[in-house]
Amino acid sequence: MSNKIVLPSTLFETSNIDDEVLVSLYKDMLLGRNFEDMCAQMYYRGKMFGFVHLYNGQEAVSTGVIKALSDSDYVCSTYRDHVHALSKGVPPNLVMAELFGKETGCSRGRGGSMHIFSAQHNFLGGFAFIGEGIPVAIGSAFQSVYRKQVLQDHNPLRVTVCFFGDGTSNNGQFFECLNMAVLWKLPIIFVVENNQWAIGMAHNRSTSYPEIHKKANAFGLPGIEVDGMDVLAVREVAQKSIDRARSGEGPTLIEALTYRFRGHSLADPDELRSQKEKEAWLARDPIKRLKNYLINNNIVSNDIMDSIHIKTKQAIDDAIHFALSSPEPEVKDLKRYLFADDDNKLN
Repeated sequence: MSNKIVLPSTLFETSNIDDEVLVSLYKDMLLGRNFEDMCAQMYYRGKMFGFVHLYNGQEAVSTGVIKALSDSDYVCSTYRDHVHALSKGVPPNLVMAELFGKETGCSRGRGGSMHIFSAQHNFLGGFAFIGEGIPVAIGSAFQSVYRKQVLQDHNPLRVTVCFFGDGTSNNGQFFECLNMAVLWKLPIIFVVENNQWAIGMAHNRSTSYPEIHKKANAFGLPGIEVDGMDVLAVREVAQKSIDRARSGEGPTLIEALTYRFRGHSLADPDELRSQKEKEAWLARDPIKRLKNYLINNNIVSNDIMDSIHIKTKQAIDDAIHFALSSPEPEVKDLKRYLFADDDNKLN
């Protein structure tokens, strides 16, 4: 039942996606890249603390999948969660303030980099331990079915997307939750962001079966491989999987082949990966590929492209100003938000 799809790098040339959608996809990826670049600057200036894992290079996966969802759908992330939150609509100001540990952050400064959360945007959070979010996503998908079948919700079935890395695919939660998802025909999409490395371990050295999407065979759900550096290829696969889930046909496993352009975290000197390997993936930068397509096909002019970049930079600058000027959490509120009541709800 495995469906291996290797979409060509020339997919842009045959795309029939509306021009406005193409531009919106570019804007989302650009926002994510610029946001992460600024995070690196702020981290090295001592404005952020703890571990910070950046998403540079993987933007086509976040944008391609999440921008195909509806507002009522859910997203469950990993510790590399900033860009997932931005794609789901969490404002840059709130994400940046959270990274600074400020009271105005989307998790009130209590979560930091690895625990971005926003109930308002159905963003179920980042998780510090690998595989930790998969059972949470299963619960989210189950409540969608419960809402529909028991509570008689007449709205379309809500879909949950669960992101995780290649290293997680060797963990027990992955296998257990795939089994449960198929057993209950849950409206969930498992997205493996295979960036080739689990911290310092190369993917092909850590698993006896490197093609992760084929592991779907054991549980009877579709397993799809896609070029994770091509936002349109990702979007096409994601849209079909979302439609399948929303119609009640159950889960899908997507393996997006991608690459992180920075080290595992900002504390990682990134000395284990070869320069030749990095350069080969950098040449396939998903943002540059879409930019070239937009300009070469006269979808946007150079002036409009410059305007997009200026507005994106301004949005990031505004987020930094907001974070720097926001108040720190007060000691008296140390135990606040531990329990869900009307006075202590997070965004």
